[in-house]
Amino acid sequence: MKVKPLGDKLIVQRSEAADRTESGIYLPESAKYKPREGKIMAVGNGNLNRYTCEYLPFTVKKVDRVIFSSYAGTEIKIDGAEYLIMTEDDILGTIDS
Repeated sequence: MKVKPLGDKLIVQRSEAADRTESGIYLPESAKYKPREGKIMAVGNGNLNRYTCEYLPFTVKKVDRVIFSSYAGTEIKIDGAEYLIMTEDDILGTIDS
């Protein structure tokens, strides 16, 4: 299935949760936290400028690694994989590798 976000929406794949601490202790499922970073999988057209009727481009692009707020986006499942649909306003920054 192929999903294309509309307007100012982005599809982000959340990074995997750590299964061990830095000291090597394995974490049970109940102790794992959901990471607040991920990779942008798809972008919409951008914000619509009401005066010129043109779309304003995003400042992020597909495959960028981003950090987002804790409760950002709506969780969806596509072909068994979990994704988040969010706006660019939910993104706090990008990660350079």
